[in-house]
Amino acid sequence: MIEDFLGQALDDVEEAVRKAAAAEVMPRFRQLAAHEIVEKNGPHDLVTVADRNAEEFLTKELTRLLPGSLVVGEEAVHANPRTYEALKSDAPVWIVDPVDGTRQFVQGDPGFCTLVALAQRGVVHASWTFAPARDQIAVAVRGGGARLDGQLIRSGEVPADKILEVATSHPDYTTEEQKRALLALDTEGVRTRPCGSAGLEYLAVARGELDATAFSWEAAWDHAAGLLLVEEAGGAHLTRAGEPFRITGANALPFTAARDLATARRIADLLAEGA
Repeated sequence: MIEDFLGQALDDVEEAVRKAAAAEVMPRFRQLAAHEIVEKNGPHDLVTVADRNAEEFLTKELTRLLPGSLVVGEEAVHANPRTYEALKSDAPVWIVDPVDGTRQFVQGDPGFCTLVALAQRGVVHASWTFAPARDQIAVAVRGGGARLDGQLIRSGEVPADKILEVATSHPDYTTEEQKRALLALDTEGVRTRPCGSAGLEYLAVARGELDATAFSWEAAWDHAAGLLLVEEAGGAHLTRAGEPFRITGANALPFTAARDLATARRIADLLAEGA
């Protein structure tokens, strides 16, 4: 069912993502009023009117394109956590992050994006990563490769003697055990920095511009689109237990996505040693 849908409607989904950003996100970029910004769980977890309106727009458009589908959106789950369980249903599920990198969006930084993925029974079949302030869109289809603005992209193998560049979780989003695991990356041959928009970090891995990520949270809207993008570009992802990340949850955290399997194993092993 999903394969048939994607064969016919891949461009229609991209159009819906672009329209959502054009109607609800970009008119508010660098134009937000103070009352349009709210803290959800602290100063690093923000939501704006753009997040809410874009998610409502996408929920309506995506379910219209694929009747019978469900939506797991960041803001809807915040309002009603039970909606997250849709990921485990048999129905096709749209996974939506209307503004990934809300902190950057609020600060007027162009490093944010809209993320959409289509999954069923825990498998991501397609994803869209749209950075509207940069006018870039990356699309991945399972078994069909990863493309940025229509051009195939490959992550490439990491040279054996290269110092690994790794984007890691912000400390505010880590438990003490996860902090210990991430500290294990402070070792020879690895250079870490705090992550920005998760979706754009995954795009950087898929393009070979970043060697790996190390994230300590598992919200599907932050990871589903980017993980497929990395996979289809030739990369890999592993939890610190050495298993692929599951969008349905119960992962051993932190986990990594990397340009190649060898690098993913190296980072996962370090995370396991530190935990």
